[in-house]
Amino acid sequence: MTNVLLEVCVEDAAGLRAAVDGGADRIELCSALSVGGLTPSPGLMALAGTFDIPVYAMIRPRPGDFVFDGGDIEVMLAEIDASRSAGLAGVVLGANRPGGGLDTAVLRILVDQARGLGLTLHRAFDLVPDFAEAVEIAVDLGFDRILTSGGAKRAPDGVEALATIVAAAKDRISIMPGSGVTLETVGGLLSRLSVTEVHSSCSTEKPAHDARLVSLGFVSPSARQTDEQAVRALKARLAAPS
Repeated sequence: MTNVLLEVCVEDAAGLRAAVDGGADRIELCSALSVGGLTPSPGLMALAGTFDIPVYAMIRPRPGDFVFDGGDIEVMLAEIDASRSAGLAGVVLGANRPGGGLDTAVLRILVDQARGLGLTLHRAFDLVPDFAEAVEIAVDLGFDRILTSGGAKRAPDGVEALATIVAAAKDRISIMPGSGVTLETVGGLLSRLSVTEVHSSCSTEKPAHDARLVSLGFVSPSARQTDEQAVRALKARLAAPS
């Protein structure tokens, strides 16, 4: 497992600091991880830009599907510009057609706007009907990597499909397993997959500290938070000899 890179997704300033201090190699910066991640605020982008670590901003303007109309696209173009202005290293993009296939036309517009930034194709990829075809589209568009669970809710459950996707990539694009990647599951994934990076939230469940906030609907009874020790432990596992 030597030299497997760890990307950690975070949604706030505390999570960003925990991931950096824990030894993450790269950050996926989001808001609202509870719905799969949305575009982070300009303020969080600006803060992330001060850290000496590659940070990729999620570009997703709303929860729900990845079928975007003209208004969504205009927002996403501005969010890409904000990521660049904050000094971030890259962006995380994805778009589907109503049938689930990648929307090549929309993706090309977004990729053109992101010229010069690193590019990750996010788990919109997991909705496609043909993984091999989608890999070819991602390669043609110039993405650096595909974040995928192999079409399953959790990457450990999609390992067979992930192996097929890795084979289709033929080392032309990185395949980065994500979703359900933890200290307990990563060994099983990497024993089956020839990959150079993995994606994890490295989070733990924390109860709400104030019952009043729960009763007023401001917070959920519990939430997941990036945990520095979880980051550190997973990074150590990835660096251990196989």
